[in-house]
Amino acid sequence: MSILAQRFAELRAEKCCGFISFIVAGDPNLSTTADLLAGLSELRPVAIELGIPFSDPTADGPVIQRAAQRALRSRTTLPKVLALLHRMRRRELAPIVLFSYFNPLLQYGLARLAREASRCNVAGVLAVDLPADASAPLRRELCRTGIDLIQLVAPTTSDARLAQITKSASGFIYVVSRTGVTGTARELEDESRQIVARVRAVTELPVAVGFGITSAEQARRVCQYADAAVVGSRLVAEIEKISAAVRPKRCSAAAVVRLARNFAVTDGAKLP
Repeated sequence: MSILAQRFAELRAEKCCGFISFIVAGDPNLSTTADLLAGLSELRPVAIELGIPFSDPTADGPVIQRAAQRALRSRTTLPKVLALLHRMRRRELAPIVLFSYFNPLLQYGLARLAREASRCNVAGVLAVDLPADASAPLRRELCRTGIDLIQLVAPTTSDARLAQITKSASGFIYVVSRTGVTGTARELEDESRQIVARVRAVTELPVAVGFGITSAEQARRVCQYADAAVVGSRLVAEIEKISAAVRPKRCSAAAVVRLARNFAVTDGAKLP
């Protein structure tokens, strides 16, 4: 059983919903990222999604795009992120899911990625722009080291496509709650609940819902039908606000963790 499978199994045994946080590595610098990883881990999330900064993050909204640009300006790269995780591997960190576009992973080398990620105790990888039918090479390398390949599905995913995607996934299924990009100001609608029901009809993998969860109330509502709520843009926006308010550029991880704590209470929310 993988690390993520074990964590979700524990939640299901307790009939509780989980919390997954997202931050961009290197925003505003890797020192802050280390503090954030340590602080967020204390909230006992199912996992922490760690975004690898990319120059053309087409699936992300303005908040995460700006975070990626800040991280790139601080010269954050995939090798530096893995080196940071390697230095922190002996600390009690939550399971880490590398959230990346495929290009940085491919450039690094898939076999090398799987090997180095396993040494850093990475639990999963999500390549946001990698189609399921092209994911076999990455999945094969990750499988050799016990790392899950997380797959994305959306309300617009057809039933045939949904079956194909879930067969190539492990760890959990990440459900995009609605069409559009991350972090835009829209209420979650019935399409989120509907796509979760469709996913559950074709797989027993846990389901996490993200894209657009900006309040604790929304997270609790998602927990009525999903196994976990993913919170990203709201935390990244807080990092941006704090970083902009101080000179030199730095961020108080404690303030971001305090905000995340409001969402982490979903960890005690009972599933129906």
